[in-house]
Amino acid sequence: MRDYTVFIPEYIAGGFAVLVIAIELFRPAIRKDYLAYLTALGALAWGVSALFFLGKDPNSYQGLIQLDNFTTYMRVLGAGIVFVVSLMSASYLRERTKTAAEYYGLLLVAGCGLVYMAAARELITAYISLELLSFCLYILVGFLKRDNLSSEASLKYILLGAFSSAMFLYGMSLIYGVTGTTTYDGIATALSTRASTTDAATVVGFMLILAGVGFKVSAVPFHMWAPDAYEGAPLPITAFLSTASKLGGFALILRLFSGAFAGNGGGSEWSWAVAIIAAATMTGGNLVAIQQKNLKRLVAYSSIGQVGYMLVVIAAIGYGDAAFGRDASAALILHITGYIVSTLLLFVALTAHYNRTNDDTIVGLRGLAETQPFLALVITVALFSFAGLPFFAGFATKLFMFQSATRTELYWVIGLAVLNSFISLYYYLMVIRQMYLFDPPEGATRWKVSPVLWAMGAALAVGVLFIGMYPQPLFKAADKAATPLFQQGADLHAQNEMPAGTTLAASTTH
Repeated sequence: MRDYTVFIPEYIAGGFAVLVIAIELFRPAIRKDYLAYLTALGALAWGVSALFFLGKDPNSYQGLIQLDNFTTYMRVLGAGIVFVVSLMSASYLRERTKTAAEYYGLLLVAGCGLVYMAAARELITAYISLELLSFCLYILVGFLKRDNLSSEASLKYILLGAFSSAMFLYGMSLIYGVTGTTTYDGIATALSTRASTTDAATVVGFMLILAGVGFKVSAVPFHMWAPDAYEGAPLPITAFLSTASKLGGFALILRLFSGAFAGNGGGSEWSWAVAIIAAATMTGGNLVAIQQKNLKRLVAYSSIGQVGYMLVVIAAIGYGDAAFGRDASAALILHITGYIVSTLLLFVALTAHYNRTNDDTIVGLRGLAETQPFLALVITVALFSFAGLPFFAGFATKLFMFQSATRTELYWVIGLAVLNSFISLYYYLMVIRQMYLFDPPEGATRWKVSPVLWAMGAALAVGVLFIGMYPQPLFKAADKAATPLFQQGADLHAQNEMPAGTTLAASTTH
């Protein structure tokens, strides 16, 4: 008997997506703000419903979807992203588009794709979930159809995204050809019984899958879409790209690498490749960020640098046992959470500033400390968190993350990560310099932020400081989320599960 209760939170999210679209369809004159608030309500209901699954015995649907604490954590975090981005979008879209229902509906559907990237225990299911998130993002990046920059960014994103999807599919086919299965447990079992896991088909298949997922998280050299997509997308969607795509990508990587490509000491055979990509990603992202003049492009390259730091932990997981993998994964989940809170804080402030000035350049922030000191303060808090300064979220989360990786052979890449953190501080200080050390444009006066954006900025700033100064509660939650990733056979609690050796033909019948 199939258990459909595992989908209840996504039924709620999907139901609200349909409701938002239906309301504007039958009442076209409705205020776009109301649609944003209804979407936020849907995200809130989605996140709250996910909490009812917290701490329950792991369950699954046909062995394809795993419902455990890891999935629940990603559900809550994904719902939180949609909640903030939808409220952020209310004032932004007011004068920029005549229709907004599809925009808000796609936010909720993209969140569902994110969740099932984390929950998937089988390659085809993971691919479908990844494409669900990607297709929503393709449309959202180009949503302002009268903006040539937005349309261009969407086109580039689609073309490069299709190429990365093809690589991912080809890698899947090679891994299936070697192992005879698409389930993560079946792949791990098949690879562990082979005389060698370094034959050409396995290596090429793994590298193609790594390239496909690397595109989604914008790791070097698969990052070229990110600066153009970030710059051309509507500002709240840039925030969504910076957070949701990273969360979904790394949730998939953690589930995949702790399952299909884990183990029996064989992880070190692929860890070197991830370590090299991590080094190139953090160095390339931070060095190119120094040259940027546009705020959204600066954030794009900054986020690429952040991805490099996160990949250090993925590389380290291959060298350790299950206990080490759990600790390292918990540290990575903690860092991703702190990064998401800091990123949303930054974009709430940038959205408020852009709504006033229509200027997304770094120079456009000149004198902001005089015209809107609250926004200058929260932008500073977010940038200091990215740089990893004490008392801010980035310091505590990077400390846990790099400390967990020191138990491996990757000291050189950890040292490079610390060096890159110092490099990033330079271009963050250049932004802060514009706000505090220069006078505002002539004739500029002090102005007020909308109550919704002010409240979100204050709440997120408190969150950044709380995580930085007292990370223990969140780390405990991250540790509980990471535990199921390294429990062999955890999905055997569900009924009607696929056998570990299920073939591609059998798996697609579901």
